[in-house]
Formats: sequence, structure tokens, C-alpha cells
Amino acid sequence: MSSLPRALIKALVSLLHPKMFLLMLLPVAAAVVIWMIAGVAFWAQAVAWLDDRMRGWDAVQWLLAYWPLTLLAAHAAWAVLIMIMFPVVIVTTVLVVGTFAMPVMVSHVASRDYASLDERRGGTFLASAWNGIVALALFILLALVTVPLWLVPPAWPLLTLGLLGYLNQRVFRYDALALHASADELKAIVRRERWGLFTLGVCVALAAHVPLLGFFAPVYGGLVFIHYLLDRLRAMRAEPIEAEWSRVPG
Repeated sequence: MSSLPRALIKALVSLLHPKMFLLMLLPVAAAVVIWMIAGVAFWAQAVAWLDDRMRGWDAVQWLLAYWPLTLLAAHAAWAVLIMIMFPVVIVTTVLVVGTFAMPVMVSHVASRDYASLDERRGGTFLASAWNGIVALALFILLALVTVPLWLVPPAWPLLTLGLLGYLNQRVFRYDALALHASADELKAIVRRERWGLFTLGVCVALAAHVPLLGFFAPVYGGLVFIHYLLDRLRAMRAEPIEAEWSRVPG
């Protein structure tokens, strides 16, 4: 079995461990609470602003001309905001998991499946937080750049998977390796596994749309990247040219 499907399966097994239960619930709860507070504070203003903009859309004008479609048009801003909130909560959960839950998850997985892997501590908490900030900024930038494509309905699922796939791999790859890889190893393995990481990111984004599993997708995603990258790190260290690649400049 190749590394990618093996990581997806082993992460599912790790997800079923009782120790992962709170880690599955707390990040989602934190994200929901954050956006519930924001919703209470700004929801009415956001609905009013969006409704004012949408009144100029031809599709909304068409709905307003036919009863009972006027009821749908009257609540279109609510519907759009609710649809936006789903990916927003997922993105927030990914960042919470990446920054705060991943160290616990890495220690749990490593102690059970990669106990022989030396800890070279090439990452830090501050660097992890900065990585999350950069990942979010680039995610937003990519979303803004692709705005014209969002007007083409068939492009929606591809854009969603591509953007979330990028965010997943950008956030999780650093935290999965921070404890065990040296700084040079971390750079080298990310460079070597770029497309594999993106593929896993897309797989995790797909998992977010699976009933029940989608609720735990960010934690499952973290486990997927931990298994994949620790396995790749172990394989890399077993290569006879370790000394050569470990000196590759970043």
C-alpha cells in the first residue's frame, strides 16, 4: 500500500481512540462559539449590507417578480450568509486544530506508531502560529483572486476543494513535523512531498462533506498529515544520503 492511502486509513483508526474524543469536539466548539459571538454582534448589519447589494442582482429581481418566490428573495441574504458560514467555521477549526491540538495529536500518534523516531524539535509554537497566519492570508488572497470563477457554478466545488486543500496542507504540514524533524529536514520533506501533501489536503477537504466524518474532518486531517509526514520522515532518515539532503539550504 502506498503512503497516501495508508495515511488515510491509519488516521481513521487513530480517530477512533478515546483520547481523540475531546480533540474532536473542542476545536469545533471553539470555532462555533467564536462565530456565534461575531454573529450576535454583526449579523444584522451583515444581512442588511448584503441584502442591499443583492437587490441589484438580476436573479433576485426575477424572484421578486413572482410570488411566492418573493419569500425566497426576501431571505436570500440570510441564505448566502449561512452558506458562507460553513466554510468559515471549517477554516477556523483547521487553524485552531493546527495551532493548539496538533502537539497533543503528534505526541499520541508518535508514541504508538513512531516511537523509534528521534525528536529533533525543528519547529516552535510561535512559528506554528505565524504559519497559520500566513496560510490564512494566502487562502483569503487566493479566494479573492478567483472571485470571477465563483460566478461560474460548475467551478464552485473545484474551487472549494482546491482552496481548502491548500489550507489543510499549509497548516498541518508544519505542525506534523515540528516536534520530530529538524529545521532542515522540515524544509526538505515539504519540498519533496509538495504534491502528495496537496493531494492529502484535497482528500481531507472531501472528508468534510462526508456525513458524520465531516464534523471531525479537521482533527481527522491533522491525523492524516501526522501519519503521512512522520512515515515520510522515517523513510527519509533511512536513506543513505541523509547527510547530503539535510544540508540542503532552505
